[in-house]
Amino acid sequence: MPIVDPSEFVRAMGRVPTPVTVVTTVDAAGRRWGFTAGTFNSLSLDPPLVLVCPARSASCHGAFVSADRFLVNVLSADQAAIAADFARSGHDKFAGGVMTPCEFGLPGLTTATARIACTLHAVLDGGDHSILVGRVESVATGDREPLVHYNRRFTRPADPALTPAR
Repeated sequence: MPIVDPSEFVRAMGRVPTPVTVVTTVDAAGRRWGFTAGTFNSLSLDPPLVLVCPARSASCHGAFVSADRFLVNVLSADQAAIAADFARSGHDKFAGGVMTPCEFGLPGLTTATARIACTLHAVLDGGDHSILVGRVESVATGDREPLVHYNRRFTRPADPALTPAR
């Protein structure tokens, strides 16, 4: 079997539009944790399950794999700055004050396109990431256009960059 060039794999996966989410939790000591998820998807309707994949190298990884609960904030099209902030490490991601207590008292965005509150259902091996399977306990939805990651940048679903050339 041929070896896959990592840069070509990244390039190929960049052609797959994905929703942009910020996932948050609070650890047993009350410390807030969050990250911008590169992978988020629904998994099952019965029971309602979603998956999100934090990098094993992330400083928040331990907090999420041991968390009882987490909150997925599906970002709105105008929230790219929040996504970029939560994707960076080495600073207080909550210092900007955009997060407020939401479902389960977890930090959330009241202006998100959707919020999906989960209890941790399973943690699976995902190579250099862990796969967190969350059982959906509550949802809150709005009518704002979502933020999408495509071709290594944040965009809107209606953006011409997502429309195939004719």
